[in-house]
Amino acid sequence: MKFITWNVNGLRACVGKGFMDFFEKENADFFCIQETKMQEGQLSLELPGYFQFWHSAEKKGYSGTAVFTKHEPLSVMYDFGTDEHNSEGRVITLEYEDFYLVNAYVPNSKRELLRLDYRMEWEDALRSHIIALDEKKPVIYCGDLNVAHKEIDLKNPKTNTRNAGFTIEERTKLTQLLESGFTDSFRHVYPDKEGAYTWWSYMFKAREKNAGWRIDYFIVSDRLADCIEDCIIHSDVMGSDHCPVELDIRT
Repeated sequence: MKFITWNVNGLRACVGKGFMDFFEKENADFFCIQETKMQEGQLSLELPGYFQFWHSAEKKGYSGTAVFTKHEPLSVMYDFGTDEHNSEGRVITLEYEDFYLVNAYVPNSKRELLRLDYRMEWEDALRSHIIALDEKKPVIYCGDLNVAHKEIDLKNPKTNTRNAGFTIEERTKLTQLLESGFTDSFRHVYPDKEGAYTWWSYMFKAREKNAGWRIDYFIVSDRLADCIEDCIIHSDVMGSDHCPVELDIRT
């Protein structure tokens, strides 16, 4: 099966920048979107053969996730944990016979780490959600996780050690998840590949210079690791400050 994850940084804007061309070309089984920045109904997408699941933030023009899939799920869960985490449209969980799919847009810790404490609480709650699912059947967890895990995962690690997305606190949370029985699909296939990024600042010609960060992931239950066929970063696809990531896996 083919899975795609993409932070589109505003789906309506991305549709005007070639989103449908990529969507139709890839013909994926699952297409997971983050940062839709819209309410359902603000954009009419004709996607024949796909079920559409939307989860919008209460605040208009902010956050939001969606999943477009050829496969009808057994159940769909929006949000997770306690109510304090459930107003920003950040998580959609789809259940299938053989696995769960979790599409997430992890909160940014913001400049001066103003939201780091909340981010830590959010990470703990989501990890509990994923581990509980994994006890029932394998999990495929994807999305914009807003963290570069290792120094190899961003261009300038030394100058970013206390910046949002590369703090030891954020990196430790991802380590804790992986040590709970999960695999980073891209690093499973390409453990030493450098210059592989999924997000670039709009400033300083960062994308042109490939001065980026790898912050978009497919994390899978360890028992699915041997089923991974490839994990591809589509760095040539424009339309957002993030690029799509593809997972090809036998499920």
